[in-house]
Amino acid sequence: RMLGGVCAGLGEYFGVDPTLLRLLWVAGFFLTGCFPAFIGYLAAWAIVPEEPWIAGDKSDTPEPQ
Repeated sequence: RMLGGVCAGLGEYFGVDPTLLRLLWVAGFFLTGCFPAFIGYLAAWAIVPEEPWIAGDKSDTPEPQ
């Protein structure tokens, strides 16, 4: 999980690769003069709900083959 998990959450919601969203966010960060994108990321971090934790969920561990 990266900082805040914002891009991963949005990527999962929209069905887009989170790496693409991270690259777009970095581009927007530099193209907007840093401050607006930084505030936008902080706002998204506060607004995007956290993924619910499920006890016993092992989805992030690879399945044996």
